[in-house]
Amino acid sequence: MRAGLSIGDFSQITHLSVKTLRHYHEAGLLEPAQVDPGTGYRYYSTTQVPTAQVIRRFRDLGMPVREVVALLAAQPEDRSALLTAHLQRLEDQLGETRAAVVSLRRLLNPAEAPIEVELRAASAFTVAAVQATVDIEEVLGWYDAAMTELDQTLRAHRLVPTGPCGGLYENALFTDGRGHAVVYVPVADPPRVGAVEPFVVPAAELAVTVHRGPHDDLDVTYGRLGRHVAEHALAVAGPVRETYLVGPRDTADAMAWRTEIGWPVFRTTAG
Repeated sequence: MRAGLSIGDFSQITHLSVKTLRHYHEAGLLEPAQVDPGTGYRYYSTTQVPTAQVIRRFRDLGMPVREVVALLAAQPEDRSALLTAHLQRLEDQLGETRAAVVSLRRLLNPAEAPIEVELRAASAFTVAAVQATVDIEEVLGWYDAAMTELDQTLRAHRLVPTGPCGGLYENALFTDGRGHAVVYVPVADPPRVGAVEPFVVPAAELAVTVHRGPHDDLDVTYGRLGRHVAEHALAVAGPVRETYLVGPRDTADAMAWRTEIGWPVFRTTAG
């Protein structure tokens, strides 16, 4: 005996395609009220319409099927945390989209002021550092963990930084997607605890510029500095270094951030 709505009727009512309904059935997200054992035809109850509409809204918001399954199965007190986590991801994605738009406008603006570059002879200095070989996709997470360990270690040893924190990034990190990275905090007597160890940032000739604002379009400043290096007959001679003059650890105002980029160079021609 047939019970309820055919899959076609249910599709028309809920605006979920027949293909989508079949996929949701296979994924355990929205199972039919009845499946005919002889024909395999799916039939739905009218009471499932609100559930289907809720699922459609979550999918419109980009929530993965497995998370919608977990959300519908969760106790009411647990649903808030799942929703909050997904909404936070949406906000992060929106922020990334806005940052990409700002970067594109900056790239397409022909009236942008010339980049200011200083050639500097940087002396060697001692730091407390964490270093590792990392994939480019993992470098931000690794950086956060490394800086947290550095901060905790220096506080435990009552060491006061003698300058802004920074990082050294091997060329292969950008060209091959995996390379050596060092993040550091300058201190007079660096300890050796856990992943933290003493390190000497070597002396170098640098082409230096300052990136102003959020880090989302840091690559644009990298590109402009790289062009300057190439156009002025300067050759790369080592890992690039970043110095975080003002950053997230100093202020939540991203427009106040200042990141110094130092590109190791040497002149290939006289002048």
